[in-house]
Amino acid sequence: MSYIPISQEDRQEMLALLGLNSVEELFSSIPEENRLRNLLNLPSAKSEPELLSYFEDRSKKNTFDQYVSFLGGGAYDHFIPAVVDYLSSRGEFVSPYTPYQPEVSQGTLQVIFEYQTLICQLTGLEIANASLYDGATGAAEAVLMANRVKDKKRILVASTVNPQYRQVIYTYGKNLGLEIVELPYNQSGQVEIRGLQAALNEGTAVLLCQSPNYFGVIEDIKALAEIVHERGAMLTVAISEPLSLGLLEAPGKLGADIVTGEGQSFGLPLSYGGPYLGFMACKKEFVRQLPGRIVGQTVDAEGRRGFVLTLSTREQHIRREKATSNICTNEGHCALRATIYLETLGRKGLRKMAWLNAQKAAYACEQLTSIPGVRARFGGPVFNEFVLEFPRSWEEINRKLKDRGILGGLGLKEFPGLDQCALITVTEKHSREKIDLYVRALQEVLR
Repeated sequence: MSYIPISQEDRQEMLALLGLNSVEELFSSIPEENRLRNLLNLPSAKSEPELLSYFEDRSKKNTFDQYVSFLGGGAYDHFIPAVVDYLSSRGEFVSPYTPYQPEVSQGTLQVIFEYQTLICQLTGLEIANASLYDGATGAAEAVLMANRVKDKKRILVASTVNPQYRQVIYTYGKNLGLEIVELPYNQSGQVEIRGLQAALNEGTAVLLCQSPNYFGVIEDIKALAEIVHERGAMLTVAISEPLSLGLLEAPGKLGADIVTGEGQSFGLPLSYGGPYLGFMACKKEFVRQLPGRIVGQTVDAEGRRGFVLTLSTREQHIRREKATSNICTNEGHCALRATIYLETLGRKGLRKMAWLNAQKAAYACEQLTSIPGVRARFGGPVFNEFVLEFPRSWEEINRKLKDRGILGGLGLKEFPGLDQCALITVTEKHSREKIDLYVRALQEVLR
């Protein structure tokens, strides 16, 4: 909104309404030691041309190509077609928030309906929503959903799930009496089956795994589903790199009951970590426990196609304290960008993009592991991320790589025994030249 100044009379009138005599009295609750008693060290005022010139000079210091980055772990640098920026910035989409009389906004509802349809096709499940903040909250919401469906408190979470996702799950479940048990991983980097079988009991509601997991390893979803279903539990699969679904079988077709994840790879820039896009899909039988909103398609009295807000179970609607979620936004603009991205690529384009990622990652892994002392840490199949083990501390190696203009990967020191390991990510934007540059830099560092 525009800046609207107020007069001294306005200030006095506002203070009088509050029963106060001064602005100082208004802020009396702030401890004296925390108050600013001197002027801020700011330069003198500038004219508009001077101010524009100042920021133009500063912008020249932003060198986007300063580093070649191999970072991933939940946020991925993919190519975004120009049409995504163009269409999503059109005036019709300036305010994509669903109004409180949603049927008035048919364009917004149509986008959400198409987005839900795409998520169902990708995940292999029957119902998808449009109301999750990001992959981490999506994973937490999925766990709570399984808890409601099964009315059981024991939650199994693979330790190969993104650490940030696990932190959010613990935060969500902290005061709900949930018993959260983390499962170990094996030498392949996958969920350890014996550990899973030992942890399952009659009080288990769900197993949450990630595939490809935080190590980049693809889980055997079908085998996991069979094991947990035999014990009456559910299987939830989190996906932080949804581009993998362009190649891998849909988790829903392999037995997953709920699929959730992060949609950032679908047309959303890195943007310093957000806003991103959480997605969730489930079997139709669980629709009443699905958090957020669902848009449906129907016809009006004259037989014309129309869209309606079919299900909205958040706390601001009639559900109140029985709401499945307190999420109050449908991430409309992010969902719009993902929809444009997916419909621009199409089925064949998405598969080709995924294939490029897998090929380039395989080439990078082969070249890097040809360096003496460097080896792949896990033996399981991967998509576009993999873990390498180095002959000495990754922190030291990473520091020297950075001096050479390479962001070589994410350290894994939060995992016991992996302080000499790093997660390397390769996308379609990594040319052979960039990968070879990384190989030469690493060879120099390890000499």
